[in-house]
Amino acid sequence: MRIIILLLLAIIFVPIPAYSDMNLWTQSFYFENDLLTGTDNDYTNGIKYSLISPDLSPQIPPNRSAKIPRLALDFFHRLPLIKNAPAETGHKVELAFGQNMYTPKDISRFDLIEEDRPYAGYSYLASAYHRKSDDGEGWSQMDTVEIQLGIVGPASLAEAAQKLVHRVRDLQRPNGWEHQLKNEPGLTLAFERKWLYHPSRDRRFCADAITHAGATLGNIMTYLNAGLEVRVGWNIPRSFAVSLIRPAGSTWSTPGRGLSLYLFSAVNGRLVIRDIFLDGNSFRSSHQVDKEPLVADLSTGLTARLERLSLSFAYTQRTREFELQPKHHGFGSLTLTYAF
Repeated sequence: MRIIILLLLAIIFVPIPAYSDMNLWTQSFYFENDLLTGTDNDYTNGIKYSLISPDLSPQIPPNRSAKIPRLALDFFHRLPLIKNAPAETGHKVELAFGQNMYTPKDISRFDLIEEDRPYAGYSYLASAYHRKSDDGEGWSQMDTVEIQLGIVGPASLAEAAQKLVHRVRDLQRPNGWEHQLKNEPGLTLAFERKWLYHPSRDRRFCADAITHAGATLGNIMTYLNAGLEVRVGWNIPRSFAVSLIRPAGSTWSTPGRGLSLYLFSAVNGRLVIRDIFLDGNSFRSSHQVDKEPLVADLSTGLTARLERLSLSFAYTQRTREFELQPKHHGFGSLTLTYAF
């Protein structure tokens, strides 16, 4: 928790220099937790840090490529996905790491709660490639391909992280972590395409819409997903909105001039084929529950952006994920983004 606070302070108080270049690095810190909604169970915590490169398009002069070594630029420009793309296409790469945490409803119990979801933690590293193209009539499209390498089980350090936070905040000690999923390495491949329709580009007060569809494959999660987001407000950037923590869910964020302030509402539906956090370990016996095949996230929130700094808050209701889950689950999200 102290590390999180220091990271937030470091980002917030970095001075914002004058605009000499709009092709910048972007770093984002994501924090999702159900304590923000007064509960402490199911998907109880998620954190993620991502670093997204400037646009790597060959058409951009090398002196505007934001401190990327020339040798690295030459390598990226030789890649077929970039070399053979149309001239108006943008390209970015991303590195990220994060941790997700899942617990049953009654964390005071020491015994195995067979009718509730397993204790589980997941820590991972991720790398992604983003490709974006703009249409002059208000349409933009972005494709994202992501690979995640991670670990489920005690090696994820989720148990230690939750016990530390609960001790510091004097909360109920979680007593059932001895029943958590066993250690298992995870490999996840994900693809998602987003379509942005931004018809009011030159108006200060405007509205737009973003649709998305994708698929995720791996021993951690396998599903098909699709959704829609609508934004309404002041000076909305022609870029893709901040997503919840999910594979291939990161966005193409563009710094702008002046203040942006807008409301958003989004839905993301999943057809779930595998979810290790409910199905249990892949090759070893472990606690498991019967999952629901269809799950939806309904989110509403607010984004404020000033120059290179933006802050988003969202509240999400997630439908029941397993058959014996008594009701839907809610959690709050904070996303802080800074371009440099």
